[in-house]
Amino acid sequence: MQAIMETLFDVVYLTAVVTLGILMIKDANGNKQYTLFGIMAVVLGAGDSFHLVPRAIALCTTGLENYTVSLGIGKFITSITMTIFYVLLYYVWRKRYDIRANQGTTIAVYLLAATRIILCFFPQNAWTSANPSLAWGIYRNIPFALLGLLIIILFYKSAKQHSDKSFRFMWLTIVLSFAFYIPVVLWADAIPLVGILMIPKTCAYVWAVWIGYSDMRNSRKQVGA
Repeated sequence: MQAIMETLFDVVYLTAVVTLGILMIKDANGNKQYTLFGIMAVVLGAGDSFHLVPRAIALCTTGLENYTVSLGIGKFITSITMTIFYVLLYYVWRKRYDIRANQGTTIAVYLLAATRIILCFFPQNAWTSANPSLAWGIYRNIPFALLGLLIIILFYKSAKQHSDKSFRFMWLTIVLSFAFYIPVVLWADAIPLVGILMIPKTCAYVWAVWIGYSDMRNSRKQVGA
């Protein structure tokens, strides 16, 4: 039952975010904010597929323990693409609120993203091991969490300052994604049931993508009116 339900959920999720991303790229009509958002959604779905597809195959066949290497490699790739996702989201923020300065913030974003990606390449992560390092799972997620916190603050303050109703909950989607993700990093290996939190975490990302798509669709309706 778990294999069927989880696989169906993953198929719906990957199809939804990639489709919405492609639609945004296709219908952006030169609007760089929506093009960036579309690319961001495709990166999210494509990156997650490297982990979710092997996981679905494992669940539907001989079990996770027989797919340790492919799952580990997929997790490694997903860790990098998720970092790129937040860098792209930062540029969505800059485009949406017409930010022309803030060089210090840009440097901070790149430093945190680069640190996260570099840490992911360390062999101590033991990505393809049946018992990966919990300590290194924490190390590589520290700059990632700080990057997420920075994006949360930026969207919260800007949406409030500009009375941006369309993006007023963007910050909350990121808060929820990390709130569900951090317990998985810390305790999923010891308590496998904690891994179920990845479902609401994934839903938070779908919500974030839907916010961008809905805003594009509403803006096109207003132009047409």
